[in-house]
Amino acid sequence: MDKKAIIATLKKNAMLVVLILVYAFFWIMTKGSIFKPSTFRALFNENAYVYILGCGMMMCMLTGGNIDLSCGAFVCLLGAIGSVLMVINGVPVGLAIAIMLGIAIAYGCGLGFLVAYVNVPPWIATLAGYLAFRGLGTSILTKNSSTGSISVGTKESFLNIFSRTLFETPEGKLNAICLIVGIVAAALVVFLVFNTRASRLRKGYEADSIGAAAVKSGLGAAAILLVMWKLAYAGGIPTVLVWVAAVVLIYGFITSKTTIGRHFYVVGGNIEAARLSGVNTRRIMFIAYLNMAILTSISAMIMLARFTAANADAGKNFEMDAISACVVGGVSASGGAGSILGMVIGATLIGVINKGMTLISLDANWQRVVKGFVLLAAVVFDILSKKRES
Repeated sequence: MDKKAIIATLKKNAMLVVLILVYAFFWIMTKGSIFKPSTFRALFNENAYVYILGCGMMMCMLTGGNIDLSCGAFVCLLGAIGSVLMVINGVPVGLAIAIMLGIAIAYGCGLGFLVAYVNVPPWIATLAGYLAFRGLGTSILTKNSSTGSISVGTKESFLNIFSRTLFETPEGKLNAICLIVGIVAAALVVFLVFNTRASRLRKGYEADSIGAAAVKSGLGAAAILLVMWKLAYAGGIPTVLVWVAAVVLIYGFITSKTTIGRHFYVVGGNIEAARLSGVNTRRIMFIAYLNMAILTSISAMIMLARFTAANADAGKNFEMDAISACVVGGVSASGGAGSILGMVIGATLIGVINKGMTLISLDANWQRVVKGFVLLAAVVFDILSKKRES
């Protein structure tokens, strides 16, 4: 690769470079603590909701920079409803999960209808939920518990689905299954990168050079092997990682390989041009918010299982973390541009910053300051990049 190609590659993967530098910084500051297997496991357990909500938030943002302010409060409400159903009313776990999902679908349909067909601005429609859902969730918890919190710790089947460990072994002992899964996943990444390149060349499309494909697949494979190697010594594969991987892979496929995925980009690029081209723009907007509500319900279940209890603070600032992950990961604040891989990098960067600042015992107020500046820097970078391209 020549000098110009290297510079172009670095610009294209700027946030990945930043992630590596930030991780190296905290590795030094924490004297290696951030590189421990237990820290890797904690990163996934603590930030699983960011990856899942980030996928939904990205689909909303692609339609023109729209966002959902209600997802954090909706997590609180669904957690309250789920805990009351399972613990207070004795509803079977499977039925309780179905009811939570059904409520999310109903809310998503209502919200999508208001945004797409009544033309209520998304930030206003979701602001109503932001204000109402936490109050409603808190009211439900207060009514059913004198402490304002309901524990679901006795519901083993629920916890097994969302917060346990697969192929569990004692911490510190090598878990062979983790390594095997990592090797298979890494090999699959290499195959997919080169298969995609070959497919694009056959169709006459522009494709990465052999060197660029090798670097891309090598970095992806190395990242997977590193994570699985660390988890192999942390006790096994957390079930939340399975949920995150499933959601990310599904949405990665939708956005890159399907017609409806391309329609999201077209609507965000120019909604009027998309409409004149035959794209059902109202349907796309409707699907974006229905989809967000469904992913919020999954996040609510994961958080309820992680803390083994529902409380009024559940989901606080989740919407901001999801938006930050998208923006930091290169999803355009004006819509029409972004990728699931970029969002994953953004979510990981936010998670590393959160964990690193916690490990060095930085004051919580200063942690918010740092995250605010990181978000601002990402937006400025996006704007300046577009200006250079034009």
